[in-house]
Amino acid sequence: MAEMSTQIKSIWASRFIAAAIIQGALATVLTLYIVIGQIFFLKPEPSRVIAFGSAGQWFTVGYVTYLIVGVIGVAVTAIFYHYLEGVLGKKFTGFSNTLAWIHLILMNIGVVGTTWMMMISGYLAGAAMLPPDVGGLGWNPGQVHVNVLYGIPLGYPFWITIFIILLSLGF
Repeated sequence: MAEMSTQIKSIWASRFIAAAIIQGALATVLTLYIVIGQIFFLKPEPSRVIAFGSAGQWFTVGYVTYLIVGVIGVAVTAIFYHYLEGVLGKKFTGFSNTLAWIHLILMNIGVVGTTWMMMISGYLAGAAMLPPDVGGLGWNPGQVHVNVLYGIPLGYPFWITIFIILLSLGF
């Protein structure tokens, strides 16, 4: 009796798994930066920003969302492509192939842009609200909104929104 192959090929599942591996590597580098920075060079320390809450919550939400959507979500998406290509035997050609590329690219750009900007702005805003004796600026929420959250052209919320739109278009 001929041996039956149990391997099902899926080009797009492989691409999404590769993207998830890259996102996982980025998450590892980011986590190491935060942990090593906590000990050696990030002042005020990320743990203080997180514990203080307030604007620092943007950092926490951005980090957790990156792990869930950027790493796990991209990997889970590969299952859908595996099912479509490998199980159902549907091939992505022409317009559907273009849509799959848009999905892969915009999803990954959108999730990194959204969550990393949330982390950066959350850390900077939370740090600015901490008392000066622990490395903060002692600013109130109004000062933080004017000088940090809207301190870059058009403000962090604008750019976060743009990246969320890209992420949504990718999906």
